[in-house]
Amino acid sequence: RGPSEAVGLLAGNLAVGLSYGWWVDKHNRHHANPNHEDEDPDVGAGALVWTYEQALDTRGFGRWLARRQAYLFFPMLLLEGLNLHVASIRAIIGREPDGRFRTPMRHRRIEALLLGVHTAGYLAALLLAMSPGKALLFAAVHQGLWGLYMGCSFAPNHKGMPMPTADDELDFLRKQVLTSRNVRGGGLVDVALGGLNYQIEHHLFPNMPRANLRRAQPIVRAYCAERGIPYAETGLVDSYRQALAHLHEVGRPLRG
Repeated sequence: RGPSEAVGLLAGNLAVGLSYGWWVDKHNRHHANPNHEDEDPDVGAGALVWTYEQALDTRGFGRWLARRQAYLFFPMLLLEGLNLHVASIRAIIGREPDGRFRTPMRHRRIEALLLGVHTAGYLAALLLAMSPGKALLFAAVHQGLWGLYMGCSFAPNHKGMPMPTADDELDFLRKQVLTSRNVRGGGLVDVALGGLNYQIEHHLFPNMPRANLRRAQPIVRAYCAERGIPYAETGLVDSYRQALAHLHEVGRPLRG
């Protein structure tokens, strides 16, 4: 655990500007109840909506956005990088009314220090290499493309898959498999998606080293077939099509 946390802090906070502690907390809650509207932070109502109920609760600009969210999905991902940075800062300093920190974090001071060093180093490197105007433009393009890449890496995993409710009594196997989607594509997709294309195996065995997920896949797929459990697997382009189709369908009541 120690070496893993050290690498997470260096890669996340220092290199990328993303809070490792915030990510771990959010990711653990997602794994505990994937695609559950009330429990999974990844499908909570926000800039995008994932259920009819969330869509009907929107007002003003949020409702205008929900009507068109399938068309605006990829352009909106250009802002995801900025959103991740802001969420990281909020997680480190955000408190409840009673003074407690809102997000549990094991190394809060270290994370704050590393985020500060990242920000100062990032800005200094840009300003030393180019004029302020060019630095601002470079940062906008860089952060926009990073957000797009991050969003495109996570969108195929669960979007458009079943969304269990409190009334659904699913065991661990079904809770993880039925809500997840694998993406085919060979070595190139393995590298581009960082192993997240084996999302079913990742959810069943979250501590398994990434390189072993593809080796576990035939065993898991055969076991699901033996148990009569649907095992979702598709190509990369079709995974985006399914995710966008779900977003478009959710906004249908508003377009009517």
